[in-house]
This record gives sequence, C-alpha cells and structure tokens, in this order.
Amino acid sequence: MASPNSPTRPTQQNTEPTFHDFLPAMAGKLGGDGLIGELCNGFELLMDREKGVITFESLRRNAAAVLGLGDLTDEDVRSMIKEGDFDCDGALNQMEFCVLMFRLSPDLMDASRCLVTEAIEEEYARY
Repeated sequence: MASPNSPTRPTQQNTEPTFHDFLPAMAGKLGGDGLIGELCNGFELLMDREKGVITFESLRRNAAAVLGLGDLTDEDVRSMIKEGDFDCDGALNQMEFCVLMFRLSPDLMDASRCLVTEAIEEEYARY
C-alpha cells in the first residue's frame, strides 16, 4: 500500500498521482506475445473465478489484496470498470482488460499511432 508520503499518493499540493508507465519497458523486454501473456496473468489475478470476468466486487477485493490498493473508493473502482467496459455489461472480460491496459499506456499508444501512420503512408504511397 502507498505510504502517506508516497509520490503515487495525491497531496494537497499535488492532487494528481504520479504515474509510472512500465508497459513499454515490459513490451521491450518480453516482446508482444510476452506482454500479452503478462496482461492475461494480471487479468486472472483480478477476475471473479466463477464469472470469468473482472467485476466490481472482484476488482475491489483483489485490488486491495493483490495490488495493495485498499484505499480505492467505490467510485474509483466503478470508474475503472466503466473506462474499459465496451460491451456495457458492468464487467471487464479479458479482451477489454488488455485493451484498457494499452489505452492507459501513453507511450504504447504513441508507438501504436506511429506504426499505424507509417502503414497508412506506405499504403497511400503505392498509389
């Protein structure tokens, strides 16, 4: 759990938590398949075993137990689910979770945009 003076915990002077984006480093070290495998492992740690998805209850319980994020409010947990819940079923399936993790990684999103832009430019250059 973050200590009261932790740089990841908001203070009165700094209301935004510090975010360290480790996904690009993991992608570089593990490769694409390895990174997806690790994201799938993370999904399994957070999911409801009976339902096979991450629910409000499973995220609330496992975020505290596994990730040490016991100080998350119910609104924080609801927002996390809502952010990635593309099919609006109130839970995150494995694909939604993996997509959300990529979307929340600014560096990976920038790299993806560059790759898509290059591919589009190459495609149009043929014509």
